[in-house]
Amino acid sequence: MHEHVSYPVEYVRRERTGPPIGFVPALEEGLEEPAGGGRPAIERPRERMLAFGPTALSNVELVALLLGGGHAEQRALALLQQIGGVGGLMRCVPAELLEVAGVGAASATAICAAVELARRIGQLEMPFESPIRGPEDVRRYLRANLRGRTQEVFLVLGLDARQRVRLVREVALGSTAGVEVQPREVFRPLVRAASHSVLLVHNHPGGELRPSAADLQLTQRLAQLGELLGIPVLDHLIVTDEGMCSLAGLGLLPRDGAEP
Repeated sequence: MHEHVSYPVEYVRRERTGPPIGFVPALEEGLEEPAGGGRPAIERPRERMLAFGPTALSNVELVALLLGGGHAEQRALALLQQIGGVGGLMRCVPAELLEVAGVGAASATAICAAVELARRIGQLEMPFESPIRGPEDVRRYLRANLRGRTQEVFLVLGLDARQRVRLVREVALGSTAGVEVQPREVFRPLVRAASHSVLLVHNHPGGELRPSAADLQLTQRLAQLGELLGIPVLDHLIVTDEGMCSLAGLGLLPRDGAEP
């Protein structure tokens, strides 16, 4: 029987950010406002970022910088309210943004480009050279990769004998409500890469963080097959736009083919 590698886990708290609230005026892009907007320079988003850095700005102000033009902050507020906050930006395509009053083609494409850059930067957070000690070590990469996806995606992360990530594969793509996973497609790339162990990952576009009954059944089946193949399943992680949970951390991961 394959001896399990120690894999300490810690359940990840949910992070919740709601959309901004407030009055939303109907504005058109390109409206001019008085020079300086009647505000001291240091109160304007561009000057504040130059002086204090981007962390000093609110979500509305950051989006306003992407929109540019007159009444940018009011238009940014309207945009965020209509699409459901910053999280909504991750799911939008330019055509959807163009439906918001005050957002033109230049602004829509700039926002989508910024979101995609943020996603790609987050994907660089995968610690390929360091051992994976728990789900937090891959949290930023997974959320960057899966956040905003409107379909369920199933990934495998193959680890070497030192628990370093050596393989990342998308093995199944489903709908908004589920994904059909074939065990042979899960383990085929892992066997070919001589993986020592594996982390299973999939997203819930609907936002439900806890595993479903189908998730638990699939996990049990894959864990049993992993034991037979000598590629133990260390964890099954579920990712949403607001957080991530670990089945191992919840005590729901089968061990040695047993029921959880």
